[in-house]
Amino acid sequence: MNLFTEIREGFGISWGAIRANKMRAVLTTLGIVIGIVTVTLMGTAIHGLNAAFLTSVSAVGTDVFYVQKWPWFHDEPWWKVIKRREIYLADGRSFIRYADPAWHVNLQSVGIRTLKHGHSVATGVILVGNTEEGAITDGLTLAAGRYFTGAEVDGNRPVCVLGADVAKNFFPNGDALGRRIRIDNMMFEVIGVLEKRGKFLGLENLDNTAHIPVTLLARGFAFFPGVRVVVKGSGLAQLEDMKEEVRGVMRRVRRLAPTDSDDFSINSIEAFITTFTRVGRMIASVGLFITGLSLFVGGIGIMNIMFVSVSERTREIGIRKAIGAKRRTILIQFLIEAAVICMIGGLIGLGLAALATWGISRVFPASLSVPIAALALAVSALTGIIAGFLPAWRAARMNPVDALRAE
Repeated sequence: MNLFTEIREGFGISWGAIRANKMRAVLTTLGIVIGIVTVTLMGTAIHGLNAAFLTSVSAVGTDVFYVQKWPWFHDEPWWKVIKRREIYLADGRSFIRYADPAWHVNLQSVGIRTLKHGHSVATGVILVGNTEEGAITDGLTLAAGRYFTGAEVDGNRPVCVLGADVAKNFFPNGDALGRRIRIDNMMFEVIGVLEKRGKFLGLENLDNTAHIPVTLLARGFAFFPGVRVVVKGSGLAQLEDMKEEVRGVMRRVRRLAPTDSDDFSINSIEAFITTFTRVGRMIASVGLFITGLSLFVGGIGIMNIMFVSVSERTREIGIRKAIGAKRRTILIQFLIEAAVICMIGGLIGLGLAALATWGISRVFPASLSVPIAALALAVSALTGIIAGFLPAWRAARMNPVDALRAE
């Protein structure tokens, strides 16, 4: 009998044994089901997070620096940081005068406001104040119209560029250009509409925005009067050198002595990516530990039930060996049975994970990909083979004479 025939017959015998003990087989797979659901949801969540994060940061680029009072990630006590001087519009304009002409420098301020047009109201809109360089530093693409000019920024002109969702809410027919909206008690003319950008990490809606000249936002629409200086270089080369140049320009603006510490922070997307990667690895490690624990418990259950199955079928094993079955044949039969039981658990776990992923995807970026599903089934089959090896080896090593005496 060749190996293929042995495997085929092993599947038939194993499936018959599982069907004869359906309830026992299903209950045995509970640990495997929990492990597969855990590993699948962890994989889909991490995959969704990575995809959303890369999509969000790719538009801006990693060659952008944000000079502001507060650092994004730091170990310095907050009471020291809060004593730093605010960065005002005048500081930003001085930075532009001293900056490298090859840089794109934007002065930015952000607030939250309610916008109105006729009877339509948009609440919680992210109001972004930018200079004319904002479209470049923020990686914006216009679906219609244009971005505001330097003259409009310097002249405090009441013009605005709407995010895709805000424009659709106010002007569903796509006739936003030239229309007017109200922000607080001031009317603004719509001169542009942005392309749809999606959500940052699937949470913050980047299309629920409105852009106005920073000179207006910093003077009346922002809770904090300060700005941040956004600097975009011409490429990814020599980023560290550029960062030091940015630091030197800001120290000159601040008139800091050589012995004085920086009273500002230079943040970058690169630091955000590093932190995000570190957190992702931590989440993956915790998830793998929980998954491994669940599969270990499930594997112990599979091993126990397989020992019971071997004990119940001792006489059957003796008869098969007496009529010529090889040790390899018996070993393959019980390994297949353990693997099939785990595969049943894996399929149940995948079904539950698919339902959970569908629910999560409504509020968070998550998708069950084919590689993740294949990995989950492979892990469940491998768990069955490992857990069933000792019982299968015991069955294969039985003496046929002793086995035939069993009742």
